[in-house]
Amino acid sequence: MGVGRAVRISTAAEQAAVIGGIDTHTDLHRAAVIDGIGRHLATEAFETTPAGYQRLLDRLRSHGEVLAVGIEGTGAHGAEIARFLTADGITIVEVDRPGRKAGRDNGKSGSVDAYGAATAVLSGRAGGTPTARNGIVEANRALRVVRKSAVKARTQTINQIRTLIVTAPSGVRDKLRGLPTREPIDTLARSRPAGELADPACAVKTALRRLARRYQALSEEIKDADKEIGPLVAQAAPRLIALPGVGPETAGQLLPPDNS
Repeated sequence: MGVGRAVRISTAAEQAAVIGGIDTHTDLHRAAVIDGIGRHLATEAFETTPAGYQRLLDRLRSHGEVLAVGIEGTGAHGAEIARFLTADGITIVEVDRPGRKAGRDNGKSGSVDAYGAATAVLSGRAGGTPTARNGIVEANRALRVVRKSAVKARTQTINQIRTLIVTAPSGVRDKLRGLPTREPIDTLARSRPAGELADPACAVKTALRRLARRYQALSEEIKDADKEIGPLVAQAAPRLIALPGVGPETAGQLLPPDNS
C-alpha cells in the first residue's frame, strides 16, 4: 500500500512539467507532449483556427505545466500558433524542420516530427528564438513583399517593351528607338493602334500599349507602397532614416527582426 502511494506521487510529480512539440501544416498542426524525462504522453492533430489553437493549448496544459513548446516553421505555417501561444505566456522555441522524403504519410511523419520537436527542446538541440510576427517591423515586411513583387514585375515589363521595340517592324521601331524610357511609355500608353491584328505592326503596337499601361499601373502601385512604408519605417527607426542617403526602402531592408 505504501509502495503504491509512492508510485502515484512520483508519477504526479513527473507529470507536473511537460514540453510540447508542434509539426505545422496549412490546415492541421500535430502537437506532441512529453514529460520531463522525455516520455511520450500524447500526440493529436488540431485545426489551424483560433478554436483549434485553444484546444491545442488546453490539451497541452491538461498534462501539466507547459515549460516550453518547440515549433517547426515559425516563419511560415507556424507563425500564427507561435503568436497565439506567446500571447498566453508560453515559451516558444524555434525547431529546424527535418528533411522530408517524398511519399511519406503526412499523419505518421507529422506525429514523428511533432515528437522530435518536443525532444529537441528537452535535449537542448533546439534553442532558437523565433521572430515575432507582430509590430511595425512585421507590418513593414508584409508591405515590402508587395512592393518587391511590383518592382520585379515592372522590370520584367520594361524589358519586354524593349525587346518588342527591337524586333518590331521598322515603321514602329524607328519612332521609338533611342527615346528615354519614360517618354515612349507615356506615348505608347496613349496610342490607339489601328488595323488588323493579323498585321504584325498592328499586333506589336497593341502589345506595346498594353505593356506600357501595365508599367504605369505598377509604377503607381510602387508609389502607393512607398507612401505606406515610409511612415512605418520612420516610426520604427527614426535615427536610421535620418541619415543622409538612407530612404524608406533602404531603411526598411535594414530593420532588424522584431523579437519583442
